[in-house]
Amino acid sequence: MSGAEFSLTVLGTRGSMAVSGRDYSEFGMATSCYLVKAGDESIFLDAGSGLVNAPSELTGTPVILLSHLHIDHIMGLGMYTRLSRRGADTRICVPVRYDGGTGRAIDSLFSPPLWPLKLADYNGNLKYDPLSFPMHIGEVTVDGMEGNHPGGCLVMKLCYRGKTIVYVTDYEYEEESFAALTVFARGTDLLLYDGQFTVEESKVKKGYGHSTAEQGVILMEQSGAKRMLIIHHAPDCGDTALKEREARINNANVRYAREGDVLRL
Repeated sequence: MSGAEFSLTVLGTRGSMAVSGRDYSEFGMATSCYLVKAGDESIFLDAGSGLVNAPSELTGTPVILLSHLHIDHIMGLGMYTRLSRRGADTRICVPVRYDGGTGRAIDSLFSPPLWPLKLADYNGNLKYDPLSFPMHIGEVTVDGMEGNHPGGCLVMKLCYRGKTIVYVTDYEYEEESFAALTVFARGTDLLLYDGQFTVEESKVKKGYGHSTAEQGVILMEQSGAKRMLIIHHAPDCGDTALKEREARINNANVRYAREGDVLRL
């Protein structure tokens, strides 16, 4: 592997709830999880059920960055095989708003009676750290800002050797935050943007904390982002509907994320 590789793999892009069925085969069934490879570093953006699709062997100590702790973004942690591998190191960075980044909030889900044991009781070596910005993971600089979502959600930017990825999940348009987001995403090479709703749905679901692909296009144009993946697909939206939405956007630099996609920067 080249030490200069910078790539993103979509492991799960479904929002709110994992799904199943033949109509979900193209875009995927698992919830939010993305693997960023930057040289020898392995960085996960969120830990939804897509985390079970992660490669079994990874270079370095994998770092899992959690945007927030809603269940669809952490439900894969309990079945992440590396946590059960004796001697294997994993680092989970938790937004400080919850418990100072100690992992106690995650323990509220992954502990009896809801789960057989705490993640720290698995055979692997797990370390919780507070997620604060800026932080450095090898040569990768991670910066962040607050988004707009019930209970809060972090927007994150990963920079590596002059290339950037900006991750905007669980975000609802709000004028002041959108202006800050436009500056934050300025010139990014790859923008991931929450497009769970159609424009019509967004009008009747104000306050739900999600956005539209059309708003993402506006962000892309105003920030000068080069490419965009639309993410956080609604659980009731199958392949046919998503392909129709993608066709309506009709932009060669905009793609609806599909599980298994690999984008190299």
